[in-house]
Amino acid sequence: MLISPAYAQDAAGMMASVTQFAPLLLIFGVFYFLLIRPQQQKQKEMKAMLSALKRNDKVITGGGIIATVSKPPADDSREIELEIAPGVKITVLRETIASVVQPPKPANDSKK
Repeated sequence: MLISPAYAQDAAGMMASVTQFAPLLLIFGVFYFLLIRPQQQKQKEMKAMLSALKRNDKVITGGGIIATVSKPPADDSREIELEIAPGVKITVLRETIASVVQPPKPANDSKK
C-alpha cells in the first residue's frame, strides 16, 4: 500500500479534459465550414470579378447605381470611371462595385 490513489486517477482525469475540449473543437469546425470558408471564397470571387472589369461592362454599385464602365481601371488604381447616363460620368472606388450585370442569354428557338 505504498502507491497513492492519485496515480490511478491520472488516466481518468486526462480523458475527462479531452472530452471537455471535444465540443469546443466541434463548434470551431462547424463555424469554419459554415461561416468562415464560404466568406473567404466569396471574397476571392469578388476580387477576381473586380480585376476582370473592362470597358462597356454594366455594373451595379453598392449605392444601387446601374452604370457602364467608361474607362477601365488601371492595375494599381482604386478608381473607376462609370457612365450613368449619356455624357454623365462619375468616378467611384473599385471596392464600391457590388456586381457585374450579365446580359441575358438568347433563348434557343427549336421551332424552325
